[in-house]
Amino acid sequence: MTTNDINSTHTNDNTDNTPKQGGIETPDNPKAHSEPVLELKDVSYAYTKGGKHVLDHISHRFAAGKAYAITGPSGAGKTTMLSLISGLANPTQGQVLYQGQDLAKLDRYRFRSHDIGVIFQSFNLLPALSAAENIMLSMDASGKRFDAPKRQRALELLAQVHLPEEYANERVLHLSGGEQQRVAIARAFSYDPQILVADEPTGNLDLATQADIMDIFRSLAHDQGRCVIIVTHSPDVASDCDEVFALAPLRRASQRGTAQRGSAQRKSVQRQPTQRRHDTVSAVPRTGQQS
Repeated sequence: MTTNDINSTHTNDNTDNTPKQGGIETPDNPKAHSEPVLELKDVSYAYTKGGKHVLDHISHRFAAGKAYAITGPSGAGKTTMLSLISGLANPTQGQVLYQGQDLAKLDRYRFRSHDIGVIFQSFNLLPALSAAENIMLSMDASGKRFDAPKRQRALELLAQVHLPEEYANERVLHLSGGEQQRVAIARAFSYDPQILVADEPTGNLDLATQADIMDIFRSLAHDQGRCVIIVTHSPDVASDCDEVFALAPLRRASQRGTAQRGSAQRKSVQRQPTQRRHDTVSAVPRTGQQS
């Protein structure tokens, strides 16, 4: 079987091209840390025992204070990786570590209700409830105690996602797609998780709203020190992130007369703080070692 590691390369030709793993603290991003908050260690996944791997020997580190994009075509394993990161599934092989601890051995409910916030592609908001009620319900479900009254915190969170106070009492079913997305972000962040994961968060939004949503995600990472992971098909969204993790579908390849499974093509690209869009995002195959 072929094992490929992930390359981290800077996109600015004037910078040091020595490979660096994610989470390097810089003056432009003082909230970034060298120690990973989440780590994939040699992770493989198959839906059935002995079945074909959807992910094959994936290793990567995700640091606090950075925004990451996971990209790739349909079938590349993006949704599967999101499930593993979110604690909804266990890897067939390898480990998913949260703050150095094996996620498979941790309390999953506590992890999902305290440490990670997930923004689903369909938002999963309760349409009959108001924006504030959706947020407060999430706070209740977490079981956490908060210094401020829950409604006050809900209003503060709505302000962070650029929704004025008058939206707090508006039923979600009356909100636009972009407004619902903002409520979903506020709800996911309501219990102050260390990791925020979003599945195609800008898929049906206009360009102006998309740019505003990405500003919110970058602020959560750079200003509040959170680890933000975004699954996306959009090159523009990916180029707005600090680092891009590109996946390609596994394929069969003939080598020395033997049919072998080729590892996923993947490359991690770090975005320079001064760059906003149109960085090159590509997946480049590497020749691995035989084992």
